[in-house]
Amino acid sequence: MEIKPVHMEPTQSGWYTALGPQSEARSLQSDVACDFLVVGAGWMGLHCARRLGELAPDARIILVDAGRIGDGAAGRCAGFAIDLAHNPRNKHFAEDTRGNEEEFHVNSEGIAYMQNAVEDLGVECDWDASGKYHAAATPRGQQCLQDMSEALTKIGQEYRWVSEGEIQDVTGSKHYLQAVHTPGTVLIQPAKYLVGLVKKLPDNVEVFEKTPITDITYGVNSHVCETPGGKIAVGKVLLCNAAYLTTCGFFQNTAVPVYTYASMTRALNDNELGAVGARGPFGVIPAESFGTTMRLTADNRLFLRNVYSYARRFRSQKSDVESAKKHHQIAFNRRYPDLANIGFETSWGGLLTLSHNGGMVFGELATRVYGAAFCNGTGVARGTAFGKALAELATGHASRTIDILNNRPKPNHGWPTWVTEIGVRATTAYRFMRAGKET
Repeated sequence: MEIKPVHMEPTQSGWYTALGPQSEARSLQSDVACDFLVVGAGWMGLHCARRLGELAPDARIILVDAGRIGDGAAGRCAGFAIDLAHNPRNKHFAEDTRGNEEEFHVNSEGIAYMQNAVEDLGVECDWDASGKYHAAATPRGQQCLQDMSEALTKIGQEYRWVSEGEIQDVTGSKHYLQAVHTPGTVLIQPAKYLVGLVKKLPDNVEVFEKTPITDITYGVNSHVCETPGGKIAVGKVLLCNAAYLTTCGFFQNTAVPVYTYASMTRALNDNELGAVGARGPFGVIPAESFGTTMRLTADNRLFLRNVYSYARRFRSQKSDVESAKKHHQIAFNRRYPDLANIGFETSWGGLLTLSHNGGMVFGELATRVYGAAFCNGTGVARGTAFGKALAELATGHASRTIDILNNRPKPNHGWPTWVTEIGVRATTAYRFMRAGKET
């Protein structure tokens, strides 16, 4: 089965750029055989490979990625490891007691597995367990916060209200009127974590970057995966390649590919930090879901993310990044008018894979073929848990997380692609406009 080529991004992730020069990628250059092959080295794939190495120490495990680890979709997120999905504005959120409890269990397991990598393996990532702020800049945003607080109260989740003065002190921006703080989120430098974890994987895990899978022949007892540099004969395949899983013979045409865009400044100097006036690193989620996400990083960079767009054939162009950057500059001007003239050092886009019905891929897809995909947001914690659980499933283990994920609805086919594209573009444009000064 010929596999759709992976789209290489037109710009580098700012998180990855901030790491400085990296060593050359090691690509597969010969035919090999292994017991387990993990395809895709994002949140799911890396943690899947790590867990396989722990559970099957005598097995040969290969992890491949089509690009550079840390610069793919996983390294293009905002770096929030979230314990409970931040969509309590949904009118059914508080009523879904079981769903919220299960979501909390899965995400908490993911965060704990990451924390273990940081504390026990020594993975560096600017780990910051200070939680996140949901901040409002308009009366509509304040109403969103009110709805959110009522939902969090109903499901018994901890939070606190943050006054105008406090959120302005935290962020150093006069833009915000009010906020809600939730303590269970961890802030990280995503590319730093991903690159660091590669170096701490078990010894029986081999990693090949810039090694796309171009063809798969599925068998009964084994499979053959082709790459530009050689064939991989493998006993079990674990597909952790997000939207591209749908091009590998499973759940075809179910992905709703959406791009999000972000920009990041260079590291601010002491005078510029003084002008910002923030207390230290922080993470802000917009009260209005189509508003601007913002962070001040541990190395003193301002990160802003907004703009969502449909990604035809999973692709984003440099012109899309440049267009989004203009909106990021507007958001920067609103929040830090005395500093915004410094502009951005980097701007980039990242693929977010959704499904029409919110369904997720998890489990054994065919004989000796396993897969996990469609995080539908909250990808850091959720993706980590998905990958860990998939490795456990493939090695014959059981867990509550496996049971939860096996019972989740699967992605459906929804509308024809052209209808979906029109709908996504119209909806995102309207909601971005409605968000107003929350962007």
